[in-house]
Order: sequence, then structure tokens, then C-alpha cells
Amino acid sequence: MNNKNKLYTIGFIILIATLVFVLWYFSVPRGSNVSLDEFAKCLADKKVTMYGAEWCPHCQNEKRNFGSSFKYVPYVECPEEPARCTAAGVDSYPTWILPDGEKFVGEQGIQKLSELSGCPLPPSGSN
Repeated sequence: MNNKNKLYTIGFIILIATLVFVLWYFSVPRGSNVSLDEFAKCLADKKVTMYGAEWCPHCQNEKRNFGSSFKYVPYVECPEEPARCTAAGVDSYPTWILPDGEKFVGEQGIQKLSELSGCPLPPSGSN
């Protein structure tokens, strides 16, 4: 293979690699730039707790709604803490419990959690 063909081959590989990167970059779902940290911290301040299990797809959806802000949400992993879940009367996942003991079973979504808790969501771009 002569130098000219090598340059064409290298150029072609670089072009394909660039196209693959661009396609990947624009196909990856982007979350909002709006952080839900304050909303999640408000839930924590108000003692709104989610009970769930790692293997539960509905629990995973709820966690995904918060993105990285979920770390602030009070959460009990029931298979690891069964006594806490039993004492709270949790028999289905996810279960959200408000400080007054009111329970909401199943996926609630952040909009409904905002309404139930009184915690405001950040303006625009939130889930």
C-alpha cells in the first residue's frame, strides 16, 4: 500500500470515527440542566420517604426521575431493612410515606410528589 492510499485510509477511519462520535453524542438522552437537589432536599426536610427495592423497575423509574439528586431523598431499601419496612406497613414497592403516615403506593413522579409534599419544583426543564 503506498503512502497516498494509507493517508486516504487513515482519513476515512478518522471521518467514520468522528461521525460515530457525533451520532452517539446527539443520541444520548440529555436530562435537564435544572438540578432537583433543592426539591429532593425539601422532601428530606419534610421527612417524605421512599421505600423500595433495587430490583424493582418502578423504584428504578422513580430514582431515575431525580437523576443524581436522588441521593438527597430519604430512601429505605426494604430487602436490606425488612423490619423498617414492615413497621412502616410497606408491602409494595415503591411506597412513599409522608410524615403524617399517609402512603402512596406505586410510581408517583416528581410532579405529584411536589403536590403531595408542598415542595416546589425548579422552574422549567424538570421531569
